[in-house]
Amino acid sequence: MKKTINLLTMGCSKNRVDSEILMRQLVANGFDVSYEAESGKFDFVVINTCGFINDAKEESINTILEFAEQKKHRRVGKIVVCGCLSQRYREELKAEIPEVDAWFGKFELKPMLQYFNAEYHCNLQPGRTLTTPPHYAYVKISEGCNRTCSFCAIPNITGSYKSRPKEEILEECRLLVASGVKEIILIAQDLSFYGVDLYKKQCLAELMEQIAEIDGLAWLRIHYTYPAHFPLDVLDVMARHNNICNYLDIALQHISDNMLTRMRRNISKQETYNLVREFRKRVPGLVLRTTLLVGHPDETDQDFAELVDFVKDVRFDRLGVFTYSNEEHTYAFENYTDNVPEDVKQRRMEEIMAIQQQISLEINQKEIGQTIKVLIDRQEGEYFVGRSEGDSPEVDGEVLVSGANLPIGDFVDVRVTDANEFDLYAELA
Repeated sequence: MKKTINLLTMGCSKNRVDSEILMRQLVANGFDVSYEAESGKFDFVVINTCGFINDAKEESINTILEFAEQKKHRRVGKIVVCGCLSQRYREELKAEIPEVDAWFGKFELKPMLQYFNAEYHCNLQPGRTLTTPPHYAYVKISEGCNRTCSFCAIPNITGSYKSRPKEEILEECRLLVASGVKEIILIAQDLSFYGVDLYKKQCLAELMEQIAEIDGLAWLRIHYTYPAHFPLDVLDVMARHNNICNYLDIALQHISDNMLTRMRRNISKQETYNLVREFRKRVPGLVLRTTLLVGHPDETDQDFAELVDFVKDVRFDRLGVFTYSNEEHTYAFENYTDNVPEDVKQRRMEEIMAIQQQISLEINQKEIGQTIKVLIDRQEGEYFVGRSEGDSPEVDGEVLVSGANLPIGDFVDVRVTDANEFDLYAELA
């Protein structure tokens, strides 16, 4: 009988891609692999962990402990842990959780396969087993990061920036589109830096242009860009191609010059405002998503007040907020004191999110009565749930369509009938 494996992914979509590659290799070697099965007995459980911030680390550890308990009751044979958490803390975790049978880092695909007595197949087509709905897929264009942000542990986990060759990315995108994928979402720790290591220049715009020209690709979306030295030619390509979503995810983190300097972000308050104006000038109707960080060491009430004003001024379409996590081996951990109390961090996060929820509600209510194109992802109860060009899977709102039986994975035109701060409600146009 085939050996059974339950594969789980914690954290971001970049980890999901790693899991999809591992899953394809295991299936090619004759294993029966389930993805995030909620029940059943398995010979192995493989947990691809996240080690970015405290909350993510706790979630990964709690998941490992949950399966350690299942192992005691023989619902799981062996536990294998990989990914960012074990890349950072393998030796400590080995001592703390002896129930785990094997630990692997983030870049140890071949050693993992050897553990399973499996062969590495270098020419698998496709190279991944998609765990998303079949009409959209993430494509990772690089590994690592060369930025030196004070608060971020990612460069310590993933190493320096390594771009994938353009032809390799283009071939993957062509295969995905040929298999029925309609939306490709480009991801990396920092898309903006793409190409500098391989081609000695920023090549994101050039890559986007070539992907957009693939016959049959309906939507191309980009995630995780960096504001300092942002490649503005990306905006020109976005404006030129109808199948590139007018959607930009850029992590701005803060706005006060004091915080931007202490965070080592290499950009000023005025430059940030100028950049946002340039985005909206060059790409009318651009949906702008950002993430902010509150509670960084030495963030004053004045710094936070500037951030509040910034959120009110810019009126981001999509916005997330994190509280500062004092991560080992980061610049902030080694050079600053974590001196903003946890309750203050939490209160600041909640204040920003309350402001953003009102902004989001006002933006969404302006859509009432409008006809928009949506991509239908799934059926949920009485609704068919889709996304507009301005909504990325898992992180943004959705469009809940009623009163029609709609094909999953197809585009439909719908008329918006109602809205709240998160989602739109619609009917077939």
